[in-house]
Amino acid sequence: MPNQKKTNFWLNLLTQIVDLFFKSSRTRKRTWHQHVVPYENGWAVRREGNKRITSNHRKQSTAIRKAKTLAKKHNADVIIHREDGTIRDRINYD
Repeated sequence: MPNQKKTNFWLNLLTQIVDLFFKSSRTRKRTWHQHVVPYENGWAVRREGNKRITSNHRKQSTAIRKAKTLAKKHNADVIIHREDGTIRDRINYD
C-alpha cells in the first residue's frame, strides 16, 4: 500500500505542474506593436515578434499611416525605424 501512495503523490504532483504550465502559457498576451522598418526598396509594417511583414510601401509616410491604423485598433505602439534600423520614434496608443 505505501508504494501506491507514493505513486499517487507523484502523479498528482506531475498533473499540477502540467496544469500550471498550460495555464501560464495561455495567459501571455500577444503584442500588437507595429514596427515601420526598411524593406527591400521601400518600407514595411511588421508586427512585433513576426518574421513576415504586414504590408509593403514605397514611402515611409504611407507605412507609418498604416502602422498607426493598426496600432489604434489594438491599443498598441508604433515604432518607427530609420534606414539603418535604429529607432527614430515611438508613438503610444494605449
